[in-house]
Amino acid sequence: MNWQVEIYEARPDLRLPSSKAAAQQRSINLAISSRGIAALRAVDTSAADRFLQTVIPMRGRMIHDKHGNLQSQPYDKDGQCINSIDRALLNVELLDEASAVPNVRLTFNHKVLSADFDHKVLSLRDSNSGTDVRVNFDLCIGADGSYSIIRRQLMRVVRMNFQQEYIPHEYIELKMPAGHDEHGNPAFLLDPNHLHIWPRHSFMLIALPNKDKTFTCTLFAPTVEFDRLITREDILLWFQNHFPDALSLLGEDKLLKDFEQNPRSPLITTKLTPYHYKDRCLILGDAAHSMVPFYGQGLNCGLEDVRVLLTLLQEECVVPTRAMPDSGDPESDSIDQSLSKALSRYSASRHEDVVAICELAMDNYIEMRHSVTTPAYIMKKALDYLLFSLTARGPTLLSTLGDSLSRVAFPTVSPRGWLPLYTMVTFRPDISYATARRKAARQAIALTTIAKLGTVGMGAMSFYLTWRTLRWLRS
Repeated sequence: MNWQVEIYEARPDLRLPSSKAAAQQRSINLAISSRGIAALRAVDTSAADRFLQTVIPMRGRMIHDKHGNLQSQPYDKDGQCINSIDRALLNVELLDEASAVPNVRLTFNHKVLSADFDHKVLSLRDSNSGTDVRVNFDLCIGADGSYSIIRRQLMRVVRMNFQQEYIPHEYIELKMPAGHDEHGNPAFLLDPNHLHIWPRHSFMLIALPNKDKTFTCTLFAPTVEFDRLITREDILLWFQNHFPDALSLLGEDKLLKDFEQNPRSPLITTKLTPYHYKDRCLILGDAAHSMVPFYGQGLNCGLEDVRVLLTLLQEECVVPTRAMPDSGDPESDSIDQSLSKALSRYSASRHEDVVAICELAMDNYIEMRHSVTTPAYIMKKALDYLLFSLTARGPTLLSTLGDSLSRVAFPTVSPRGWLPLYTMVTFRPDISYATARRKAARQAIALTTIAKLGTVGMGAMSFYLTWRTLRWLRS
């Protein structure tokens, strides 16, 4: 849209060798699916295709029980998959893409201290020189994460409803090394086309594949559980009891080294509204809606924020060179009404969606660490996909949506047929998160009704057969 863009980053350039070691210590691998891919393509199709060359497709979950038995649970009946991508690699590629755009300028080691939105001035500190600088802006977009400084500054000028919750669980990253094939070349120790899960009721271990044949593993557990792992012996004994097959692949020495070097990190959910101020400021991504990582939608939702914003800017005919009308009101004349309306529409329309996915992500933690192993869950999923197969007219693939997602935020307002919640959330970017959640709630009621009718029917059949047997015995 020909905006002149200046990006200020508090950290050093992630592409520098000195930055890469720190980036590897605290990074849950990312899963990019149809929503994120659709957002990338809405901005730059060729860049999206380049990103997809670095991913590893995962077609389902691989469940590992305590005895080492494996069970594959496909994500989609039509073979659609989510994709594992290294967080640091994605960030580097995004920086490379941004650096190649002539009207984008990147500035590192500059931390925001404060923002004056009415006078359109940012105050920043150059961490290299220790000096403070002031920068003028027309529109400030804050994408500065869960502990956003721009969000705190926004709270000073809008009546923001804000909710932040730390769940009583933490995570630590571990690394599963590559093995070797019969020729001595690096090889995966596990099937690379699955997201591997070791569910253990109140905690779990997951593993996502990397291009170098390693797996990035993340252990999620209650804080009290981590607090018990004090000595090296405690750690090894705990893994021997709960993850014996994973321990043999991780290696005892490597596991202990990761526990010593990598930090335990908190898990946070943030909900707030509004996300904007006049035509001056907007917050996106984790700054606006931190979520726990259990639906694999953090990255996808953040990228979708950009796509939704882009459609609204286009609908309101926002252009960076618009001349302000002269109405005689100095305060009104200083506001780009089209931009202000677009940002206002974004706050109004996006809130329900991000609340929906934040809550769905928390619900999915229970599913991943416990429910996936229960017969009731497996039966429910089987019925879910059976009804999906019976009512589906054919897969709605990302390629079939064309460029409609570049023009309209969510073209499908009332999805037809039976659709599993996971399918809607992960593979249908044309359906909003809130719409998916409402439809899934209605379908859940239907499933419960079917189950009750089935139970009643089985009871009636059992009673009838018992009665017939008794009559036969008496005759």
